[in-house]
Amino acid sequence: MDNALTALSAAALLAAAVYAQLRIPRYTAGTGKITLVRAVLLVVGIAFGYVAARPYGADTVARVLAFLIGFGAVHFPAAFILFVKGRRGSGKS
Repeated sequence: MDNALTALSAAALLAAAVYAQLRIPRYTAGTGKITLVRAVLLVVGIAFGYVAARPYGADTVARVLAFLIGFGAVHFPAAFILFVKGRRGSGKS
């Protein structure tokens, strides 16, 4: 695995995860819904990251990068949807 390219991918997907977590309150009505969406994304992201990291055994760097890619990949669709909602000027739903 090329660690430089993998690190770049992990950074980009981690940025998508941060973007999604920060934008959820802007487009979601109700604190209960906000908490639920954030929790689901975090739990599924951690689970997906864990599964992605398992095959890398003793290579700690590869495991961490694979975890971050898996975690970010779960958040990417939400980040994209929130980005589109922002560009369209949508309100809370």
